[in-house]
Amino acid sequence: MKLELIAASTFGLEAVVRREIEALGYKIIKTEDGKVTFMGDERALVRANLWLRCADRVQIKMGEFKVLEFEDLFQNMKGISWEEWIPMDGNFTVNAVSVKSKISSVPAIQKVGEKALVERLREFYPVERFPKSGATFEIRISLHKDLATVTLDTTGQGLNKRGYRRLIGKAPLKETMAAAMVSLSFWNPDRILVDPCCGSGTIPIEAAMIAKNIAPGLRRSFTAEDWDAVPKELWKQERANAYKEIKNDLNLKVYGSDIEPAAIKIAKENAEEAGVDDLIRFSVADVSALRTGALSGVMISNPPYGERIGDREAIDHIYDSWKKFFEGNPTWSLFALTSDKSIEEKVFGRPADRRRKLYNGRMEVCYYQFHGKKP
Repeated sequence: MKLELIAASTFGLEAVVRREIEALGYKIIKTEDGKVTFMGDERALVRANLWLRCADRVQIKMGEFKVLEFEDLFQNMKGISWEEWIPMDGNFTVNAVSVKSKISSVPAIQKVGEKALVERLREFYPVERFPKSGATFEIRISLHKDLATVTLDTTGQGLNKRGYRRLIGKAPLKETMAAAMVSLSFWNPDRILVDPCCGSGTIPIEAAMIAKNIAPGLRRSFTAEDWDAVPKELWKQERANAYKEIKNDLNLKVYGSDIEPAAIKIAKENAEEAGVDDLIRFSVADVSALRTGALSGVMISNPPYGERIGDREAIDHIYDSWKKFFEGNPTWSLFALTSDKSIEEKVFGRPADRRRKLYNGRMEVCYYQFHGKKP
């Protein structure tokens, strides 16, 4: 079955997600704010959930149409072939959002949308009331400037929920964002990677998973696994294929440190859950203790900032330590995610080579990229 699929993403990461989809071999239809649309089939749905590192979720695009009044919404929702996906006992819900549209009442949109869906299903199932005791089907109606996009979520919990982070520290960085930071850096498995403010270890763990080619969704489940419309054999086959793709016998140089012993304890346990504990060296250390004999390397970090965690004195201590390190190691590169605009002046005394505006949760941040000199 040909499917139009949507990989939803954090604003600013669309290009990264697009590259991931293209690497899986699927044709991109269009890239918009917060989403990348591509063509595929049921196997593509499975592979996208298992392999996309930087996307938030995978959705099936069920329809797109103009809505100026509720009758438009009702008729178009009823015209969608819901019976191809939702069985008689399907546990379906309809959520909605409306931005800059004539129809703005979200509760009313949800009510009309579900009513249309129920009337459609009643044409195929001989029941008056649906038990909703089976698999989960979350439908979303997104209205933007009177254009409704209707999607069916296949993921469930966001793709950042890899399954390895049983324990988290203060102000955790989402796994999808950490993977994107690594993907946007100059790092490759032949180079040293250091995170001197690693917290619960998310950046080093995601880097090691990338190097080892571990599918990020390998150890978790997805909503669509319970659907009759997506053969369970596909999930078995693609998981088996993913296990075969894992690279072993790597000699990585990935380091993570933090001043908090409790954070390092959590990082080690998370790395063990992720299956990369043998590839990362974690240690309790102040950021000022960072030393290296390497000619060049990459530092990727999400230091404390503003209201997120720490005070000004602690942040300035990190910046002062980094300044001394990079003065002594000019061939090293720094990639840092922060909302603190003083990082450029205080660490390097110059503007970053590249900046990328991103969102860590709801907070606007910037990914600063300082490129070291060539060795």
